[in-house]
Amino acid sequence: MRYLTAGESHGPCLTAIIEGMPANVAISRATINENLARRQQGYGRGGRMQIEKDQAEILSGVRHGKTLGSPITLQIKNKDWQNWQQLMSPDFHGEIIDNTDQKEGNGLPKEIDKVVTKPRPGHADLSGAIKYRHGDIRNVLERASARETAIRVAVGSVAKALLEALEIQVVGHVVAIGNITAEKSITNGENLSIKQAQALRDQISSSPVMCLDETKAKEMMAAIDLAKKEGDSIGGIVEVIVLNAPPGLGSYTHWDRKLDAKIAFGLMGIQAIKGVEFGLGFEAAQLFGSQVHDSIFYNQERGFYRKSNGAGGIEGGMSNGEPIIVRAAMKPIPTLYKPLHSVDMQTKEPCLASVERSDVCAVPACSAVAEAVVAWEIAVAILEKFGCDSLTELQNNMQRFYQYLGEL
Repeated sequence: MRYLTAGESHGPCLTAIIEGMPANVAISRATINENLARRQQGYGRGGRMQIEKDQAEILSGVRHGKTLGSPITLQIKNKDWQNWQQLMSPDFHGEIIDNTDQKEGNGLPKEIDKVVTKPRPGHADLSGAIKYRHGDIRNVLERASARETAIRVAVGSVAKALLEALEIQVVGHVVAIGNITAEKSITNGENLSIKQAQALRDQISSSPVMCLDETKAKEMMAAIDLAKKEGDSIGGIVEVIVLNAPPGLGSYTHWDRKLDAKIAFGLMGIQAIKGVEFGLGFEAAQLFGSQVHDSIFYNQERGFYRKSNGAGGIEGGMSNGEPIIVRAAMKPIPTLYKPLHSVDMQTKEPCLASVERSDVCAVPACSAVAEAVVAWEIAVAILEKFGCDSLTELQNNMQRFYQYLGEL
């Protein structure tokens, strides 16, 4: 199973084509849109979220609410496109009208220059312009923008529909913003039912910062307010937990088939993610082996199991039957309203970096994106192990595998 996305931040739309989804999986456009709404909410978001209200359109591969087995096309229209048609036109070759006197939301945003030549430190601007030999950084930033993650949330929603049909749940939430870390969090996942996981997601979605710790959430909001006041930005850490994934997803036989490697690859593909850890993660490097590794137990009811989960549900590149726990660190957004020093690519003179309409903090939104990305990788791993053409075949294959586990 694979997918490809296309589209620019201020172009007409974002598009994805998914190939390899089994037939007869129930897909709800309403559910996709709920996940898109979760990505758009969150304390610290910028003015773009007041313009867009992302709604997915399903253009192929689904009929009467179920997948056909053929490629699925998803599309999200950019409402802001109406203000950018001239600047982003594929056909326009004339002079761009100066809109600097117009207010944000009417015509082009007032801070947009005709040609962007002042790269932002920490962004793809300079490296992308050098790589593709662009004289206008807008040719880079439009695709490098985190706006692209909207369509990946839609893709992840399709993956989650498949996983939920197999009683596998994926839940993402915020565990830190800046130096404020939640004390209350999702546990290692033991004894957490599917219904409880769904209730947790509802609770997370009701938080302005997607955090379960209400006290720390208020402190996180205060930290975001301070960053905004200073013309700065702030990052954080998101956590994703996968419940009820079967053991044996991934492989130890090849480096590129390891499940943790694939999940890390997917998460690192999210804009602004700079680090990924599983289970104890970097903390494991400071402990003895006896404090890190999870002792193995057995009884007839549960089969093989662990009482701890320092491994985060993955050993040797494979799921081990425990909840999969992964965290991703998001750096502060590189667009600052008090911009850093830069160099104009055209004149080579010192300058301040360009300013685009941006968020102060996108960590809450990132939890929804990370959830979607992890769901996709788990769905791919499921199909690699239990490959089939239809949901019924997949369920039958998994049932036989669970019967085998029960006989061990």
